[in-house]
Amino acid sequence: MATEIKEAKTAAEAEKQRWEEETLRPVLEKRPERKSSFEGISLEPVDRLYTETDTEDIGEIGFPGEYPYRRGIHPTGYRGKLWTMRQFAGFSSPEETNRRFKYLMEQGQTGLSVAYDLPALMGLDADSPLSEGEVGKCGVAVSSLADFEVLFDGIPLEEVTVSQTINAPAPIFLAMYLVVAEKQKADFAKISGTLQNDILKEYIAQKEWIYPIKPAMKLVIDTFEYCSKNVPKYNPISVSGYHIREAGATALQELAFTLRDGVEYVQYGVDRGMDVDEFVPRISFFFNAHNDFFEEIAKYRAARVVWAQTMKERFGAKDPRTMQMRFHTQTAGVSLTVQQPLNNIARVAIQALAGVLGGTQSLHTDSYDEALALPTDEAALIALRTQQIIAEETGVANTVDPLGGSYYIESLTQKMIDGCLDYFDKIDGFGGMVEAVEAGFPQLEIQESAYQYQKAVERSEQTIVGVNKYVMEEETSKVDILQIDETVRDHQLLRLEHVKSIRDRAAVADSLDRLKLAAQNNENTMPFIIRSVAAYATVEEICVALRDVYGIYEEPAF
Repeated sequence: MATEIKEAKTAAEAEKQRWEEETLRPVLEKRPERKSSFEGISLEPVDRLYTETDTEDIGEIGFPGEYPYRRGIHPTGYRGKLWTMRQFAGFSSPEETNRRFKYLMEQGQTGLSVAYDLPALMGLDADSPLSEGEVGKCGVAVSSLADFEVLFDGIPLEEVTVSQTINAPAPIFLAMYLVVAEKQKADFAKISGTLQNDILKEYIAQKEWIYPIKPAMKLVIDTFEYCSKNVPKYNPISVSGYHIREAGATALQELAFTLRDGVEYVQYGVDRGMDVDEFVPRISFFFNAHNDFFEEIAKYRAARVVWAQTMKERFGAKDPRTMQMRFHTQTAGVSLTVQQPLNNIARVAIQALAGVLGGTQSLHTDSYDEALALPTDEAALIALRTQQIIAEETGVANTVDPLGGSYYIESLTQKMIDGCLDYFDKIDGFGGMVEAVEAGFPQLEIQESAYQYQKAVERSEQTIVGVNKYVMEEETSKVDILQIDETVRDHQLLRLEHVKSIRDRAAVADSLDRLKLAAQNNENTMPFIIRSVAAYATVEEICVALRDVYGIYEEPAF
């Protein structure tokens, strides 16, 4: 068999050399290629042609639904069930966002995804001096359970899956979700949804933190443990490469740092005494879909392989669900341009198609106006229709992994796998991802990649249509944008003042004291956070209670 493989390889190489001499060389002599070298978004060189010689060491690519899931985790792909169309939404007041949720659901959206404003992301209330000018601007304003009750008014949490993009204060927002679900008399055994809750990528990329790294990791594992016992279908984390990519990482760095973050969470869960086959199946992932079409598809395929192999070989997983990576995809916000904004519709469609061909389980498509402001109803609808057109009109959902076996795709996939494992070795050399982050390793890697890409753009080696090529002196299209004024803060302050005036102050104080004591005693904080939320303690009050025990994080200079 080995002799036959060697002979086939030699024959393939000889045939490629023949083609280069007989067919390619005469053409190049008459008409050289456009550039001396071709590179993708990640500035990695792309060969002229890929053949079977580029995939000789890969072996069998396998079948969908079978380990190591290179071709997808479901044997039927999208023939059984389409991806969840989960449009990210949140702005202004809870009333306004509730209206947008219902509008999108009426238009065929199949899952909700909540964007919170900056104060909420930082664990601040609307009445904090630090919140001024930011309330309701980049997402919906939520300071207490009263806001959350309005946000999901008329939306049955037992029947709708909701993803919450919140990190440092994530346990508080999980608690609000569960308290509202309980008030709706929802069955906790049926509730499904996702909490982003990925604190490591905050220290790496997004920079919205509160506590030092190790206490913050402890809070994440508290949610794992609580959900595993009480809300078995809920995903307590969505390990997020999206923000790592938006910060300037290459596709490979996004893949490697995201998966290694996931490994770190698993290790911390195991160290807590949890069984990988009980909690890891509820870990989900969140990736970016950028402009380099084939590179993105290869990234998703590689992610499944690396995760499956790591769970099996490193952690001894036995349940196939533990090895099956499930992920959400969002098109690349950083790729959207202010110049000629309608061009963004084309960018988003191509990025979304890459996510689908890569086998995503759910998808958000950016609105074309998001480089200017939060999306209008019209722009959000176009973004949703983009997904629906891909699903219903293109035929790409009719077969499983349609690009599987492509010489280029398989070569890129293997390159991603190998590069990812190389990064794993480097991070393990620090002692783990927490230690690597404390040393600034992923941060510095991303900074360098972002710098090199920006230089390539400025030298016009990387084209951005409408920005450094095909520039127009006068924009041909003016778009209406969504304006969020300061009346939203006034509205939120009135509700917050009302809540504080009618709640049981003694119950609030007692719940916060109990939370502090639980944190000091290294107990699972979730039951105590839920008690505080139910007493209408505010987001900031709960964060301050934990901050008094854990302290705050200050990033060192790298």
